[in-house]
Amino acid sequence: MTQVIVLNGGSSSGKSGIVRCLQSLLPGPWLALGTDTLVDALPRTGAGIEFGADGSVTVGPGFRAVEAAWIAGVAATAATGAHIVVDEVFLGGAGSQAEWRKALRGLDVLWVGVRCDAAVAADREVARGDRVPGMAASQAELVHEGVTYDVVVDTTRAEAMACAREIAARVMR
Repeated sequence: MTQVIVLNGGSSSGKSGIVRCLQSLLPGPWLALGTDTLVDALPRTGAGIEFGADGSVTVGPGFRAVEAAWIAGVAATAATGAHIVVDEVFLGGAGSQAEWRKALRGLDVLWVGVRCDAAVAADREVARGDRVPGMAASQAELVHEGVTYDVVVDTTRAEAMACAREIAARVMR
């Protein structure tokens, strides 16, 4: 059975809603961990990640080092038997996926692309009020460049539960 589900999509694409639905659909406890978990754990300054006023995200070597340790920790947790749903934003596209693949080697992983029309994601971003305007639109396609998936869902018109059901069906095969 799948041990780790990695959801990759831009900001405000609907990943977090899908994660909550998956937790209610899948048997047993599934931990929800994601890039927001990591960013929230960082100090407010000097963490090597900057959010531009235009919605851009710039990461430096300090952040990459902490991120690599965090990814290794998530993989170690899964390797000891925990089921994990990862809510990620592959700012480095295929390179980001390669880092996760390396860490998760030997585990049964389901790779899920969460797509959403840039304009719809931007509207959600405004409604949320907790993101820098422009982040959703700039990430909508960028995070998928060169990334390969087992399943792709599109939240532009589909609700989180419908997407989660499609993903859960793959997990339960």
